[in-house]
Amino acid sequence: MSLQVVAALNNSSLLQPGFSLMNFDGHVFFFGQKGWPKRSCPTGVFHLDIKQNELKMKPVVFSKESCYLPPLRYPALCTLRGNAERGEYQYIIHGGKTPNNELSDKIYIISLVSKTSKKTTFQCVEKDLAGDIPEARYGHTINVVHSRGKSVSIIFGGRSYIPLAQRTTEKWNSTVDCLPSVFLVDFEFGCCTSYILPELQDGLAFHVSMARNDTIYILGGHSLQNNTRSPSLYKLKVDLPLGSPAVTCSVLPGGISVSSAIVTQTSDTEFILVGGYQSDNQKRLVCNTIVLEDDKIEIVERASPDWTPDIKHCRMWFGCDMGKGSVLLGIPGANKQLISDANYFYVLRCKGSGEDKEEEVTEQICSQTSTEDPGDSTPFEDSEEFCFNAEANSFDVDDTDTYNEDDEEDESETGYWITCCASCNIDINTWVPFYSTELNKPAMILCSSQAGHWVHAQCMDLSESMLLHLSEANIKYFCNEHIDLNKGLQTPKKVVRLKKQPMKPLRKKTTRKLTTPVKKSFLRRLFE
Repeated sequence: MSLQVVAALNNSSLLQPGFSLMNFDGHVFFFGQKGWPKRSCPTGVFHLDIKQNELKMKPVVFSKESCYLPPLRYPALCTLRGNAERGEYQYIIHGGKTPNNELSDKIYIISLVSKTSKKTTFQCVEKDLAGDIPEARYGHTINVVHSRGKSVSIIFGGRSYIPLAQRTTEKWNSTVDCLPSVFLVDFEFGCCTSYILPELQDGLAFHVSMARNDTIYILGGHSLQNNTRSPSLYKLKVDLPLGSPAVTCSVLPGGISVSSAIVTQTSDTEFILVGGYQSDNQKRLVCNTIVLEDDKIEIVERASPDWTPDIKHCRMWFGCDMGKGSVLLGIPGANKQLISDANYFYVLRCKGSGEDKEEEVTEQICSQTSTEDPGDSTPFEDSEEFCFNAEANSFDVDDTDTYNEDDEEDESETGYWITCCASCNIDINTWVPFYSTELNKPAMILCSSQAGHWVHAQCMDLSESMLLHLSEANIKYFCNEHIDLNKGLQTPKKVVRLKKQPMKPLRKKTTRKLTTPVKKSFLRRLFE
């Protein structure tokens, strides 16, 4: 096993914990970026190319028949064999978190349409299912099993938000383990069926799963209900006869208590287990070799790479399988409180480069999540604030489809761990949630001063009711340093005067006078 350092570059907040990687014919593609896609890369999918210890990212386009794929973090991912003669295969993506922390319950299938040195085109299709559809979740796994000439996908584990009917102000963003149900998804007929097995009592998230033929092995994982990392090793066996499918589960000895581990496949029967956490405050630096035979599994400890001092002493790490025995690992930089985007990245190769060329991508691809969300079960730093940066000159300047980072927002000035004021006491290493709405990062509010800046709600001594009122109401807020200035600049509100209706002038009364001839004629007739 060899560990290669990838130079940490600047000005790109794309790679974050929870990202995913896909390997098509030896080419690695990345999706699940930080934030919503910009116009320079509306798909949010990039070709990830590491050459000479430098990372280059080129945008990928979708075909006209494709649907929109949101940048999902912590989804379930696995491969689906397509045309066996042509060696084609696709990737299945289910669930995950959007940049707004909304959970997805959709299933996408991504396939490679064409690839040239200048342009890569994918096709993304959303699959509609009927039956027992899995609820929206993240931190789960999906695998493909084969039995009697048929194939189905298996979805298990993960976390979701508590139901809306049970939410309160204090528990609005609380997460729970999904029920330990096993979902069988048949993409040919578009149906889904759930199974409840007595051996699976507790929900699991951020576990790893490996599939071979008609069997899936589930290892590790974290349970929120018990706050434990399961040492159990589960074996799911799926039989697909002409009638209803049959699913059985058995508990095997020799499991590993670990969560957020990464599994990469090195051969048809061999997998390598890397990384993860063995407790809330301790990383797992030990590596294991997992061998899957016809009907058995063997887990043995193997020699670990020469971890660097930065990896040994850091409090958290994350990464994802690159395929063909390689893993991309990331740790936060040393100046994480000053530069929230600083990350160090490594490529761990579990075999030589010569073997990489000779080895073909096998049918059994493991499925795992890239890392556990520290805010849900561990007291580590908020992983969402540690991002990977790449300078503009690290992209292929000769290519027409280069990524323009000027379109991305600079989030370094609006990080959650900034010093918002002179009396700011928010520290990434000692912070604990203060408001009931906080999960893994402090609540912040925008000061509407002339320059505009973000401040911590706790440093402004805002009550929870006032914070909720300001977040719901469309009103301006001024921090403690600018509130007096705002009052001095205020002008009295303009009073709208009521228009008075003009009174109509009174008309003068006129009397009609009789003419003299009329009077004389009248008197003459009267006296005659």
